[in-house]
Amino acid sequence: MIRMSLVLLFLLTALPVLAVDYEIDTKGAHAFIEFRIKHLGYSWLLGRFNRFEGDFSYDAKHPERNRVKVVIDVASLDSNHAVRDKHLRSARFFDVKQYPEAQFVSTGWQDLGNGKAKLTGELTLRGITKPVTIDVSDVGHGPDPWGGYRRGFEGTTTLKLSDWKMKEAKILGPAAEEIIVYLSIEGIRK
Repeated sequence: MIRMSLVLLFLLTALPVLAVDYEIDTKGAHAFIEFRIKHLGYSWLLGRFNRFEGDFSYDAKHPERNRVKVVIDVASLDSNHAVRDKHLRSARFFDVKQYPEAQFVSTGWQDLGNGKAKLTGELTLRGITKPVTIDVSDVGHGPDPWGGYRRGFEGTTTLKLSDWKMKEAKILGPAAEEIIVYLSIEGIRK
């Protein structure tokens, strides 16, 4: 009987541990996708996407199992200026009527140590899919006051608007070619 218990214990501990799945907490407003871009090279224009959803899987011991998927409602773009937002949603920029969603799907995770990583994936925006690399930092993880378990990351990447055929950005000057994207993601374990 003891031998059988030891064999079962060995088998259970020998099974591979799977990545833990999390839903990104957008309902509780604990996740953000924000951006900044230079206006004429003289100041920063700040904005965010108010509606998105997604999930991720994370395994610290086997980072090759980590994955992320996020879908963004592009019409939820908000730069705190209604006229500018209408302009950015138009066919000259994000063209939200023809392309209402953007999507990021991860293709790899490179653990750099000390809570840092490089997340690679494919971003589809305006019907164009391009590879993107996001510099990621582990913010923290642990139980929440409601009986759940949470894990958080932040990340940054720089995109070129012309890669997604937003050539109208040139009217804002050459400094407006690049947009810096900041992500703050908190997931609730499923």
